[in-house]
Amino acid sequence: MTIKTINTTPYTDQKPGTSGLRKRVPVFQQANYVENFVQSIFDSLEGFAGKTLVIGGDGRFFNDVAIQKAIRIAAANGFGKVMVGQGGILSTPAASNVIRKYKAFGGLVLSASHNPGGPEGDFGIKYNVGNGGPAPEKITDAVFARTKVIDSYKTLDTADIDLGTIGTQTVGDMTVEVIDPVKDYAALMEELFDFEAIRALFASGFRMTFDAMHAVTGPYAHTIIEDMLGAPKGTVINGTPSPSFNDGHPDPNLVYCKDMYDLLMTEDGPDFGAASDGDGDRNLIIGKNRFVTPSDSLALLAANAHLAPGYKDGIAGIARSMPTSAAADRVAEKLGIEMHETPTGWKFFGNLLDAGRVTICGEESAGTGSNHVREKDGLWAVLLWLNILAVRKQGVDAIVREHWASYGRNYYTRHDYEEVDSAIANALMTDLRGRLPALAGQVLEGLEVAYADDFTYHDPVDGSTSSMQGVRIGFADGSRIVLRLSGTGTVGATLRVYLERYEPTDGQHDLDTQHALAPLIGIAESLAGIKARTGRTEPSVIT
Repeated sequence: MTIKTINTTPYTDQKPGTSGLRKRVPVFQQANYVENFVQSIFDSLEGFAGKTLVIGGDGRFFNDVAIQKAIRIAAANGFGKVMVGQGGILSTPAASNVIRKYKAFGGLVLSASHNPGGPEGDFGIKYNVGNGGPAPEKITDAVFARTKVIDSYKTLDTADIDLGTIGTQTVGDMTVEVIDPVKDYAALMEELFDFEAIRALFASGFRMTFDAMHAVTGPYAHTIIEDMLGAPKGTVINGTPSPSFNDGHPDPNLVYCKDMYDLLMTEDGPDFGAASDGDGDRNLIIGKNRFVTPSDSLALLAANAHLAPGYKDGIAGIARSMPTSAAADRVAEKLGIEMHETPTGWKFFGNLLDAGRVTICGEESAGTGSNHVREKDGLWAVLLWLNILAVRKQGVDAIVREHWASYGRNYYTRHDYEEVDSAIANALMTDLRGRLPALAGQVLEGLEVAYADDFTYHDPVDGSTSSMQGVRIGFADGSRIVLRLSGTGTVGATLRVYLERYEPTDGQHDLDTQHALAPLIGIAESLAGIKARTGRTEPSVIT
C-alpha cells in the first residue's frame, strides 16, 4: 500500500457550526476541500489505528463522491475498517445506532440535515464520537484550529468502492464493509415498540400517511411501516431518496408539508400524518384536525412513553433545549423525575444520556429522541406515537386535549428570519444583550419581566460551561420570549424568535396560536426592532 501525502492550502472558513461543517455544494467541490476537513478531523483524534469508522449520509448530491474520498483518507490514516451504508445511505439516527451496536471508534455523517440539496444546494460533514453522538466542542474546536494550518493530507490512489453491493471489499490494508442501512435500525425499533399492537391498529382500518420528502427515511419507512407493521402500500409517499430531494426542501414543517396538513384537516383524510427530514432526525406529527407542536410532542411522548415496551419501567428524566417550551417541565414535575434545560444542539444531551440522568430529549425544531441512540430520531418519534395510539385507542386530538387538561397548555410559536445579513443580525443581538440588565422588573404590555439574561449552561455531568446561548426574557406569568441566531444555514444568519405563553387550561380552550401570542410578538418587536433593522415585514417561516 502506497500512502500519498498531498500538499494543500488551508481554508480558513471551515469553522464547524452546531452540527458540523455546512456549505454550498460548489464550496465542497473545490480542490482538496473535503480532504482538508476529513484529514483535520483525523488529525484531531487519537487512538483510532486499527479501529472501525462508520460512514454514511442522506443521499444528497455529492454524497457518493465525498464518501469515496473519506474512505481513501481513512485507509491512509490507519483505520482498520470502514462500515458504510449501501448506496452511501445511512440516516443520522441509524448511523448513531451502527456506531453504538458495533462499538465503532466513531463515524462520519454526510448531510446538511433539513437544508435543500442538489448541485447548487447544501452539503455537510460532521463527526460523531464513540457513543454515537455529535462530537463535543473540545473536538470541533480542535478540528477548526487544524483546518486553519493544515498543509497536507494522506490518501490512497485506488479505485472507487462498489457502494451498491452488500459485502466486504478492501482499500489498501483496510476492510470496507457495505451494510444494509435499514436492517440494524429496524431491529432496534422492534425491540422498543409493540409491533403487534401497531399491526392490530392498522388492521382495524386506521389510516396513516408518512411523507419521506424524497429523503433518507424512505427506505426505513417502507420497510418498517409498510412491510413490518402491515400498513397498506402507498402509506409512505415520496419514499425514494433523491440527490436533490426532488428539488424540494426536506424540512418537515407546516410550510413544506402544507398539503399533508390540509389533508389531515378534512373529514375524509387519514387518521394520522407524519414526516421526516433530509437525514431522518426530525419529525412532523399531525392528527386528524390537530397539529402537534414539537414542544407538545416532546411532553406527550414523555408522559406516555411507559406504554411502549422499551420504556415500560418509566423514564429517568427529560431534557429539552432552552428555546423549547416548558410543556415537558410540567410532565417531569408530575412524574417526579429530573428535568434539564440545555443549549440547542444534540451534543449537549449526550452527557445526560450517557450518565443515565435522562431518557427522552427534545428540541422545538422538530427533533425528539431517547437513550436508544445519541441523535434525535424522526422515525422513532413516529413509531412511539403509533404505539401510544394503539394502546390508548384514542385519536391524536383527544390525547392532546386530555394532556392539556392535566398539565395546562403552552401556546408556542417560532418566527424565523432567514438569510439575514450577518452583520445586522449580530448587531441586533449585541444591542439586545446590552438592554437586558434594565429589563428585570419592568412591566411590558401588562406583563412583568421576571428575568432577562443570555442563557449560560453549566453541564451537570462534566462541569463544562457554554455561554451566550440565546437571549431569554421571562415574565411572571410563565410567558417567555427567546431570541437566538441559528447555525444551521449556509447563507447569512437565521434569526429565530421563540414565543411562549402558559395557560392552565381545562383542555377545551383552543385559541389561534398567533392570536394568543400577539402581545408577546409585539413586545419582541419593540425590544429588538427586527423590522426596522432587517427590512423584513414578516418572518420567512412561522412554525
